[in-house]
Amino acid sequence: MLRTVLLILVFVLILAACGGQNVQTSAPPVTAVEPVATQPQVVEPTPTPPASIQPPVGLTVFQIVPGESQLKYEVYETFIDQNNRLNLAVGVSPQVTGEIHVDPTTPGNSTLGIITADISQFQSDSSRRDNALRNRFIESARYPIVTFTAQSVEGLPTTYPDGEEISLTISGDLTIRDVTKPVTFDAKVKLTGDTLSGEAVTTILMSDFGFGPISIGGILNTEDEAKVTLTFLARP
Repeated sequence: MLRTVLLILVFVLILAACGGQNVQTSAPPVTAVEPVATQPQVVEPTPTPPASIQPPVGLTVFQIVPGESQLKYEVYETFIDQNNRLNLAVGVSPQVTGEIHVDPTTPGNSTLGIITADISQFQSDSSRRDNALRNRFIESARYPIVTFTAQSVEGLPTTYPDGEEISLTISGDLTIRDVTKPVTFDAKVKLTGDTLSGEAVTTILMSDFGFGPISIGGILNTEDEAKVTLTFLARP
């Protein structure tokens, strides 16, 4: 019996020793969170629409009337296959726009706005010529608009009697096919009531604008010089 008691005591001591040990539980490793860099919010400025061009104060704005105005070219051409027959080629476009600013009390303050014409609308007595100019030479199908921007107007009177024709010299920049050259127009202008009419003439070299003189081998040659005439009618 004593042996049995001793065995029980040994068993109890073993249990007590095991129960007295602390069980360490390892905590999961803590992963450091790297701060995420944020970009500061950029506020885009609201685009401001371009300011519209206002007519000069005190001046009456006359608008060139398309259909009642025209741009005309005149170029001499020689038909090689017709015993060198000389011919004057003439083409007209009625699509002309622009502004003229008139000071009725002090005519010397009058100014000329930008004049534009659609030369893809040039028509002559030959549709074959018109198509050749539009697609091969002037390439007006690609560059339809020509512009004239006046830099100076000479000959404006100090006073103006209604209906009197005056002569002006208008110098500025002519742009054809994205090529800009200085030109000078000799103009005659008349104001009758509320209708401003006139004609302005200049001469250019087609080669200055990269499309002349025109030569179609064995058929025709043109001169380099071209006469350009703007005939206009304008109303407020």
